[in-house]
Amino acid sequence: MFARRVMVVGTGYVGLTTGACLASLGHEVVCADIDTAKVERLRRGVVDIVEPGLSELVSEQTSAGRLSFVVGNSAALASFEEGRSPEVVFLCVPTPMGAGGVADLRAVESVMEEVGASLAPGTVVVNKSTVPVGTAERTAEMLERADIGVVSNPEFLREGSAVKDFLGPDRIVVGSDNQDAAERVAALYARLGAPTVLTDAASAELMKYAANCFLAMKLSYVNAMAELCERVGADIADVTEGIGYDRRIGQAFLSPGPGWGGSCLPKDTHALLQVADAADFEFRLLRATIDTNTRQRQRIVDKVRLAVTGKRTGSLSRVRLCLLGLTFKAGTDDLRDSPALAIAALLRQAGAELVGFDPAFVDGPEALKFRDGEPAPSEVEGVPLAADAVSAAQGAEAVLVLTEWAQFRSLDWSVMAAAMKRPIVVDTRNVVDPATLRRAGLTAVGLGRRTDFGEE
Repeated sequence: MFARRVMVVGTGYVGLTTGACLASLGHEVVCADIDTAKVERLRRGVVDIVEPGLSELVSEQTSAGRLSFVVGNSAALASFEEGRSPEVVFLCVPTPMGAGGVADLRAVESVMEEVGASLAPGTVVVNKSTVPVGTAERTAEMLERADIGVVSNPEFLREGSAVKDFLGPDRIVVGSDNQDAAERVAALYARLGAPTVLTDAASAELMKYAANCFLAMKLSYVNAMAELCERVGADIADVTEGIGYDRRIGQAFLSPGPGWGGSCLPKDTHALLQVADAADFEFRLLRATIDTNTRQRQRIVDKVRLAVTGKRTGSLSRVRLCLLGLTFKAGTDDLRDSPALAIAALLRQAGAELVGFDPAFVDGPEALKFRDGEPAPSEVEGVPLAADAVSAAQGAEAVLVLTEWAQFRSLDWSVMAAAMKRPIVVDTRNVVDPATLRRAGLTAVGLGRRTDFGEE
């Protein structure tokens, strides 16, 4: 395999993982970012993102001379030796949800306006960010250069296992109306030996939305099934185990929870709705998926009311609650569209007094974000943070497990019980063994499982 010269625009979650992993495959990679302080930290090997293996990979590839960091896109282009311009430019910039759910492409447009005229003939521009159908065509129109190929190469990275997912992918998707450009991008991944889907740009762009929205539907389905289990006296753990053995369904994404969130699923489901609306297609199934997820957050609040007061409409005014976990999932410090924070906001509106604890925001192996001299925050979006779980539980009338951190399974729940005012644990992730909680003198309230609470 030939080593290629690669420029990566953006050093966020996708860009930094892409740059470091491509460098580990032998390519010469320059990553550009407009954040001067961030670039300086990366040059010193300081990675702000909580992602297993990423910090080590960045250090290894930087030391090997295959990975470097530059402030600004024009400076990145100039950093390549004369006559050795980048052969492939990856766009890994934010495409957040804009007004009405439409993806905001201003960052993509800005990069093209800045560097489009400076790209060497034959360069391939790759949209790595999740973008709406038609973005590759739009990018080509902005470039107004027939000598530049545009490719869609969507990422399928899960936070908490991004490096593993990049280097051991289920598939690689490359879409372009320029066959040569598509094959050149596919060749970058040749050493991985993964199945490669070569298609047109529009199909590749839609593929990412189709995958994420299907996963969102699966999560909303299992949350609805958990509620049904509670109403008919079944156990969701047994139900999902039974259906998960069906190879057509599989075990993944069958864990009930407080709702799905993060940086991808919320914006991608809304973006696909916009695509469907523009095509005059009423995507009722996807709309129901989103509505089910929104309802799930209120359902958790209702479960807390019932657990604490005995009534689904009981008052939570001045009720002290301990929240274990605030990130949208375990293994990351990402708070974007976190269902835990959405539930916290609803509880606060109901008058509850909240104290939180999350392993990502204290000293420890997950707290990489704060190791560069910055203090850990004292609160997250209005939720005061305690130094440990026991401190957070002090005087609480209930403990809510909102993120599936493995540490919560091994807490000394007897000590937790002694600190609490009332012995109630509402486990929205079914992460702690109910028998462990009962032995500690606690009443366990999970999702889709029988509880001792009945509405008065």
